[in-house]
Amino acid sequence: MSSGIASRLAKGLEALGLALAPGQVQALLTLAAELADWNTRVNLTAITDPAEVVDKHLLDSLAVLPHMRGLKVADIGTGAGFPGLPLAVADLDRRYTLVESTGKKVAFVRHAVAKMKLPNVEVVQARSESYKPARPFDSVIARALGSLADFVRVGGHLAVRDGRLLAMKGKVPEDELNALPAGWKLRAVHPIRVPGLDAERCLVELARV
Repeated sequence: MSSGIASRLAKGLEALGLALAPGQVQALLTLAAELADWNTRVNLTAITDPAEVVDKHLLDSLAVLPHMRGLKVADIGTGAGFPGLPLAVADLDRRYTLVESTGKKVAFVRHAVAKMKLPNVEVVQARSESYKPARPFDSVIARALGSLADFVRVGGHLAVRDGRLLAMKGKVPEDELNALPAGWKLRAVHPIRVPGLDAERCLVELARV
């Protein structure tokens, strides 16, 4: 990664109020570099410009860090590892389980975890709706997973009784909030500011009734 990308990441981390150790920053840059390398051979993400990878993958993922709850987090439909991998790099006190059904994406995520030497990540190849963990999670997060009703359907069973479902969204999805499945309620909508992005972003927090 170029010095310009490293500088862009450093400024973004500062804007988010995240003081990461040099090794953590290097791990994020390694993730961006590995994503770019793999993407030349395997279609992992439509975002290929290095600056956009920093803004739309790394910083977008890290912007939700203040809203994680508990010590066990599942990222369902993680794709190429977002938001789970950047969160796990910055948040070593929590255990992150990244769930993805597509084999080529799972292969990349496992490669990235090994490359970054992340001790707090488990990668599971499964469809979220059929995944049965030994113990449920305090927080279940998803990005670009469809509607809130879809999220509850495929991920609701993964949360502990008082756990949270955290949906990363653009604009506040009023229609989806009005169509929440029975048994679930809105706890909060957290506005999210992502350095480098003008787009509206929010985190929708759901809990059981």
